[in-house]
Amino acid sequence: MTAKSPMANHQQSILQRIRLYLPLIKSLQTSLLLATGLAGYLSAHTPPSGLTLLGVAVSLFLAISGSTVLNMWYDRDIDAVMNRTHHRPLADGRVSPTEALRLGLILSILGVGLAVWMSPLYGLVVFAGLFFDVVIYTLWLKRRTCWSIVWGGVSGGMPILAGRVMATGQIDLIGILLSMAVLFWIPTHILTFSMRYFADYQSARIPTFPSTYGFETTRAVIALSAIIAAASMGVAGVMIGVQAGFLRLMAVLSAGLLVLSFATVFRPSERVNYSLFKYASLYMLASMILLSI
Repeated sequence: MTAKSPMANHQQSILQRIRLYLPLIKSLQTSLLLATGLAGYLSAHTPPSGLTLLGVAVSLFLAISGSTVLNMWYDRDIDAVMNRTHHRPLADGRVSPTEALRLGLILSILGVGLAVWMSPLYGLVVFAGLFFDVVIYTLWLKRRTCWSIVWGGVSGGMPILAGRVMATGQIDLIGILLSMAVLFWIPTHILTFSMRYFADYQSARIPTFPSTYGFETTRAVIALSAIIAAASMGVAGVMIGVQAGFLRLMAVLSAGLLVLSFATVFRPSERVNYSLFKYASLYMLASMILLSI
């Protein structure tokens, strides 16, 4: 057998590290939040600049990924005791805490720095999203109160607001409505998740709505949040000037979200709960595409 050259070994080592780092950024979650940011930019329906659109994509990807890595760095002790997360690279020791902290800080600084360079206001909104997610939600409130998800939701609404700000140069009513749609969509995603993995959160001693208020109240909160999310998305779509056919399709998607949300209240089951969890992500992605067309 032919021995590999030092350069080939070095390249293989880099690829192995990248494979370890990918789970740290939660690629599916990051991609969905990135999609909302791009939709926010394209929602202005002005001729987009390819270079600016690329800058928005890169800066948001870096900032969102950085905040996610920092969250996982801080929550590595929680992840280690939960069945769902104990296999993550930080929790099982394949990535060291120092290495993860360094990666999270570098990604965050690069993302926010690029955003500020592109536009101070855009950069401020991007930084606000990172600050609410890492400092307010993860470091301060997550282990103290189930209401931490509100601040996590505020953070989740920042990418779409940032994209809108980059396109319009201001924080307008449409941007706020789009942020609200994401903010109130998040309970349909997170609360169904916390019910599905109730035992995991209990073992990690993380307060959740199901453990604090019970499953019945949690399901009611999900239904109410879905109504507000769908209404906010619909009003924003009308104000943006989305074509009638796309608005009708958006209404159908929103109806599906509402039906599943109310089914969790009146016909609760593990199957309905999981269906809502999956549908919520598809609903948000589809809505972002419709807003961008």
